[in-house]
Amino acid sequence: MAKQRILFFSQEIAPYLPATENSRLGKNLPVAMQGKKYEVRTFMPNFGAVNERRNQLHEVIRLSGVNIVIGDADHPLIIKVASMQPSRIQVYFIDNDDYFQKDDSDTDDVGSNRPDNDERAIFYAHGAVGTAEKLRWEPDLIHVSGWISSLIPLYIRRVFNVGPDFKKAKIIYTVLREPQTAPIDSKIFEKLAENGVKEEDIERLKSFPFDSNILHRIAIEFADGVVFNTTEPDPALLEAVKERGIPFITLDPEAENTENFFNFFQTVKGE
Repeated sequence: MAKQRILFFSQEIAPYLPATENSRLGKNLPVAMQGKKYEVRTFMPNFGAVNERRNQLHEVIRLSGVNIVIGDADHPLIIKVASMQPSRIQVYFIDNDDYFQKDDSDTDDVGSNRPDNDERAIFYAHGAVGTAEKLRWEPDLIHVSGWISSLIPLYIRRVFNVGPDFKKAKIIYTVLREPQTAPIDSKIFEKLAENGVKEEDIERLKSFPFDSNILHRIAIEFADGVVFNTTEPDPALLEAVKERGIPFITLDPEAENTENFFNFFQTVKGE
């Protein structure tokens, strides 16, 4: 019997970014799942804090070169890859000079204070899902984590014409404990429409409260299960999950949770 596959769309992975609660989870979870005999691949943005030389990133020419239109501008997509050591898990980096270069005003390594975070999330979702489709690597389970990854469930379910096996994969969204992002541009729905999201989905998304949780709410709407990486989840997000009637768990981020994640993955898959 072929090994089952998990595709990770992460916000932060150590050692590519400094070791934090979130970047350690981004590394430890794929490694643990590989230890459970899953095949694993991962994606993350190529933030400006990533040291490409030290981490031996190199461009994948056959996957690069696409232009992603957001607003009135074309933004070139560059794909780079590295092998996470010592696990040798393939990590694909979504790169673009407009969105992921380091900025002097950044308050953290992912630039959560930037005013264009809506466009950065759109670019990452479009670039990552489009690249995953090109790989022809059909996952059984998809794990998405972090605010910048939050639009990926929408793009998988509604925008990209991925293969039927890809569409059947269960999607789990993990709400990380992280700084609040800068307010999201209210024109995000116009930009999503221009980027291929259909009108009926736009109208549904517009019905959500437009607050600091809007990106998380969009992710929850298209997920099959949710992990709150905190023992005190945001009440509004918890209510949104309960309204959808999908499985969820709350975890203590200070604990070793890889076994809890594994068991939850099996629950969502119905095993």
